[in-house]
Amino acid sequence: MDKVLIRQLAIETIIGIYEWEKKLHQTLLIDLDMAWDNRLAAASDSYENALCYETVSNRLTALITENPIELIETVAEMIAHCLQDEFNVPWVKVVVMKPGAIPHAVSVGVEIERGSI
Repeated sequence: MDKVLIRQLAIETIIGIYEWEKKLHQTLLIDLDMAWDNRLAAASDSYENALCYETVSNRLTALITENPIELIETVAEMIAHCLQDEFNVPWVKVVVMKPGAIPHAVSVGVEIERGSI
């Protein structure tokens, strides 16, 4: 299986359940593994046949910053849904990390997989 990968996509957004969190921007770090058949893009050396990581990154940034969100679980589901519906990605693994969310941990996060290979 071929994959397109994005690592530590940093998105500044309003995220959290506490009132103080709803008044400031925090950074989420997103890792994506997206199933994608890269053979046509490689054979043609054509951008039109590739899953463009810049387009994906820009779309997800817009999606996650549109409205405040309380849970990183919601962020992960939104990302998976967007990638499958808008980019026709058949399978995706999404990791959402929230650095500094709790004392004594560098980061907390969730990981989900959606779709099939």
